[in-house]
Amino acid sequence: MLGFLLTLCCAILLLLYLFLVWPFNYWKQRGVNGPKPRPFVGNYPSGFTQKRNIACDILDVYEAYKKTDDFVGIYNCRTPQLLVLNPKLIRRVLVTDFKNFHDNDASTMADKNTDFILGNNPFVLTGEEWKERRAEITPGFTSNRIKTVFPVTNKVCQTMVGFIKEQMKIGNKDGIDGKDLSLRYTCEVVTDCVLGLSADAFAHKPSPILHMTKNLFDQSFVFVAYTLLAGMLPWIKKVKKLRFIPKPVEEFFVDLMENSLSMRKEQKEKGVNEDRVDFINYMLYLQEKKNLQIPELTAHTMTFLLDGFETTANVLSHCLLLLGRDADRQQILRNEILEKLGPNNDFDTIMELPYLDACIHETLRLFPPGAFSTKLCTESIEFENKNGKKLKINEGTTVVLPIQALLLDEDYYENAANFVPERFLNGGLKKYKDQGLYLAFGDGPRICLGMRFALTQIKGALVEIVRNFEIRVNSTTRTDNRLDPTYFLMRLDGGIWLEFDSIN
Repeated sequence: MLGFLLTLCCAILLLLYLFLVWPFNYWKQRGVNGPKPRPFVGNYPSGFTQKRNIACDILDVYEAYKKTDDFVGIYNCRTPQLLVLNPKLIRRVLVTDFKNFHDNDASTMADKNTDFILGNNPFVLTGEEWKERRAEITPGFTSNRIKTVFPVTNKVCQTMVGFIKEQMKIGNKDGIDGKDLSLRYTCEVVTDCVLGLSADAFAHKPSPILHMTKNLFDQSFVFVAYTLLAGMLPWIKKVKKLRFIPKPVEEFFVDLMENSLSMRKEQKEKGVNEDRVDFINYMLYLQEKKNLQIPELTAHTMTFLLDGFETTANVLSHCLLLLGRDADRQQILRNEILEKLGPNNDFDTIMELPYLDACIHETLRLFPPGAFSTKLCTESIEFENKNGKKLKINEGTTVVLPIQALLLDEDYYENAANFVPERFLNGGLKKYKDQGLYLAFGDGPRICLGMRFALTQIKGALVEIVRNFEIRVNSTTRTDNRLDPTYFLMRLDGGIWLEFDSIN
């Protein structure tokens, strides 16, 4: 009996092993090179161990194969994926051959029924629905509309300066939490610009909006487990979609937006705020034009909120970190602000400050919002590798674009690990973009929708902070750029703790 049980256990273990490794010949049979995958985790061990950020797994493969291959085969657990290494091919995926890679892979994991907020975001929408939604939302992000609401940004900047001064008086030995400061700022700006409401983000007792904003991108154990399970059993994604935004957070923002929309509609009917050219008035205009219902209108409005909170705060906090580490370049930026802008906050002048622009883009290079992009092949296409072998990429294949690895490549960026904003001056940004080497916001038809709005927020905050304070990094902040191993976005491990000294 014991012998039978042992034999049965061995047979089960063997079958499990064969199940885990069976697909690992997929790329070899198709003549595509790639690193050897491991059972259960494939080529993403960090997603399971969480000892380092998953971006490091992709960076390792990129560095190992970039000289010999234009693309390699990798595995998300058991699921084959194609990792594209050549910038020209990456540009084909995003721009030239966009119709063949029309959708983001995230569309296979979330939908409107499971996750109302994320499922209605253009990032997840597919096909014609994505095209229609983007066409509806894009006019809300015009330069003129962003300029019109810029006084709101200025007002919030002044409040933020006061908040920093209060925190300086308290004198916390760890300094000020840079990410918390940045998230308070983006929460207040976005809530006011989009909904016309105050989040009281810098108050001693902020409104629940700030708390819910911080919980908006909580990465739960369920999220990690689902991602691993979907890589092992791809059919799971057809049976059960992922809820990314926690249900209480979704309900809070949906109720908030519905109330805000109803209040603004009533005000408009009474002739109040009729001339306010902000995002919510645009939504009301869209409702009349398209005959949208409240749930649809709420979904549209949520796109502005979702895209404006976390990623923008992430960029701002890392830019403060990098400036705090480099007193000389911080002073160069301060001199530019004082000489060209003075005590004023003229929108057009701020948008044209070259060194400010360069500092932000260099921050985005070192800490892009996403380490990689995953696209879905929507129409089969053929790619040719360095060795001349051609590969037919089948419809449904996930194609991975190593954004961070490209931005840190010494072959393209000299002193790539260092903060060197000067590389983006005098046409440098255009040069890198034209070569397909700068993809912090993506590229092509699905380039980040809120890019201009995000850059405006960041510039407004940096101008006010650098003009009023000398920024230093608290000793509790790490000195390298090691990424948080537990977070899906790129952020410094251990947090960003800053100190400020008043200039005036």
